[in-house]
Amino acid sequence: MTDEILKRIFQKGHRKSLKVVDLFSGCGGISLGFKLAGFEIKGMVDFDEDSLLTAKKNNLSKNILNIDLYKKDWMDELYHHIPPNEIDIVVGGPPCQGFSLTGPRNFDDKRNILYKALFDLVKETKPKAFLIENVKGMATLYKGLIKKEIIDKFSDIGYSVNAKILNSKEFGVPQSRERLFYVGLQNGIFEFPEPLFNSSNYINCKDAIDDLPSLADLTEKNVYDKNENSLYQTLIKDGSKILTNHQPTRHTQEVINVISQVPEGGNYKDLPPGVGESRKFNEAWSRYHSLKPSKTIDTGHRNHFHYLYNRVPTVRENCRFQSFPDSFTVHGSKTSQNKQIGNAVPVLLAKVLAEKIYEQIECN
Repeated sequence: MTDEILKRIFQKGHRKSLKVVDLFSGCGGISLGFKLAGFEIKGMVDFDEDSLLTAKKNNLSKNILNIDLYKKDWMDELYHHIPPNEIDIVVGGPPCQGFSLTGPRNFDDKRNILYKALFDLVKETKPKAFLIENVKGMATLYKGLIKKEIIDKFSDIGYSVNAKILNSKEFGVPQSRERLFYVGLQNGIFEFPEPLFNSSNYINCKDAIDDLPSLADLTEKNVYDKNENSLYQTLIKDGSKILTNHQPTRHTQEVINVISQVPEGGNYKDLPPGVGESRKFNEAWSRYHSLKPSKTIDTGHRNHFHYLYNRVPTVRENCRFQSFPDSFTVHGSKTSQNKQIGNAVPVLLAKVLAEKIYEQIECN
């Protein structure tokens, strides 16, 4: 049963009648999820050159645009490439730092201008649906008043909005990652998908990456040296023959000595007294557990370690944890690559949401 669910999640769809514009697209987690679901990615907008290069190299859209959303006329620039009547879905993960500073009832504060950019595009183009992704903490910020304000703001322009925190591990992603999603429809209330996996069948770290080279000799590998050991590995390889972004990090001997003393699934609390004193916080010196999903992938790569080897995960391993297929190549420096993948929405979770949005648009 688990295999059938996983095959269905990976199965590519055919829904190209609906066109998507992705603001704050990054390297394209949401865009790729919607594309795999069969939507046409009409445009991707971001300011990070490496992220845009990654999106371009992976052919996610014909319109990959570096547009400054702080500019008053940014929509005119967007419409130069994409007519407003060709936007069916608006998606994005705008930053929410402004709300943290300004408090509730300040949606129009200039510090929230990037969030307002997404709102303004929805207001002007009237898409069939929109999706917004953000950190789960926004749900309870100022006792939920920020969340309510966002829902009210979109409701005022004709959308029924629902919001929910989802964990990617419940949707076939080998990573525990909780994020808040808002979905608005012009017709009907969006019903979020029910979890597809639970603690008895989560895709775990070993399922995700144990076919990849160990990198014991600290040399980047561009070929696979093992056969697939799980269905997830077979599906995520996506027919790839060349292995990319699998470059090891060269740790100092001191760091290696500390990592080697952390048990599988442990962290700094499991170290002997006096060891690893330089890092003492919740995620410090965390070694993944082979039989559990990974912890939340972040924009750095210094605190989480392979469940078996004494090193941080490679960019490719983090791509696997984020459900990016092996055919997806990440560009820029290794620091930039980790940032791009850490900021992304897990691809399979985005695909499941895309399919649910399509289903409800069709029903309504």
